[in-house]
Amino acid sequence: MSVWNRKFSIALSAALVSALLLVVACSPKGSGTTSGPIQLQGMGATFPNPLYQKWVSEYGKLNANIKIDYQSQGSGAGIKQIKEQTVDFGASDAPMKDEDLKSAPGELLHIPTVLGAVVITYNLVGVTQQLHFSPDVIADIYLGKIKKWNDSRIVADNSGAKLPASDITVVHRSEGSGTSAVFTDYLSKISPEWKEKVGAGPSPSWPVGIGGKGNEGVTGQVKNTPNTIGYVELAYAVQNKLPVALVKNSNGSFVEPSIDSVTAAAAASAGNTPDDLRVSITNAPGANVYPISSYTYILIYKNQKDATKGKALVDFLWWGIHDGQSFAKPLLYATLPADIVKRAEAKLDSITAAGVKLH
Repeated sequence: MSVWNRKFSIALSAALVSALLLVVACSPKGSGTTSGPIQLQGMGATFPNPLYQKWVSEYGKLNANIKIDYQSQGSGAGIKQIKEQTVDFGASDAPMKDEDLKSAPGELLHIPTVLGAVVITYNLVGVTQQLHFSPDVIADIYLGKIKKWNDSRIVADNSGAKLPASDITVVHRSEGSGTSAVFTDYLSKISPEWKEKVGAGPSPSWPVGIGGKGNEGVTGQVKNTPNTIGYVELAYAVQNKLPVALVKNSNGSFVEPSIDSVTAAAAASAGNTPDDLRVSITNAPGANVYPISSYTYILIYKNQKDATKGKALVDFLWWGIHDGQSFAKPLLYATLPADIVKRAEAKLDSITAAGVKLH
């Protein structure tokens, strides 16, 4: 082989190797590339889990390179894990307390996603009439003061209902729970005795009852155990074909939990929503307001350590508070008011990585 031919052969081989390396570098995940799908991990509230799973599925169809895993473990777990930075985002129905925010390693933002209702559900064989409950009756059942289903105070609100003389089995959450925080926040507003003896929070010392893990666990306990009463997010009761009670609100009206009555609670509380968006809307005024209503939140650090993951997360949440709202009503959640969407947009616009805005 001539010197010229050898030089040409070597050059051709080098060019082929370079081309092969370029193909490998640009090939999709699974073909030897060093790049791949962006993985996001979230954990927290069971209250919005049906919606968040829908969001993850629908967003994944639009963004095949974004892989999001949301674990429904309770708001307490979500707050704990986001503080420990073992997840990319946490989720909680109850806003974080000041002391929790101060003990976090960075500034955490609350991004409201939707609103829902904490409903009173029950299992009473032979009772077909939808039950009504006054606030003080709910409190005294959970305080253990009202023990029988045919107690005169329950009967007074439910004329014509064939209530049994059975003992009431109270069901509550067994772990740190935003749903419990919302429920006990409500009870603390309507019952001075509850406020003094138990108070509000995700992990109260329950005076009576049996526990269930997650909204799923409480729903299961009520569904499978006669003569029980429990509190769950509306979607869980409806999906499991459990009855939900009408609750007397601060205007004295018995109101059924619904998208409209939750939206009314948000509207009535709009003027009381602070800049950080941490707000309680339980026991809000208004004739059509369902009194045990709540926002639910995604918890995210304002300063993201990883710009790529941070950008993907901000984009997902931006989609959630806009396009993602279309999936709320079919799953029995209320969409965000327009003013809250604008304020949530501002929070997302403030998120940075190494000082650079991500949106």
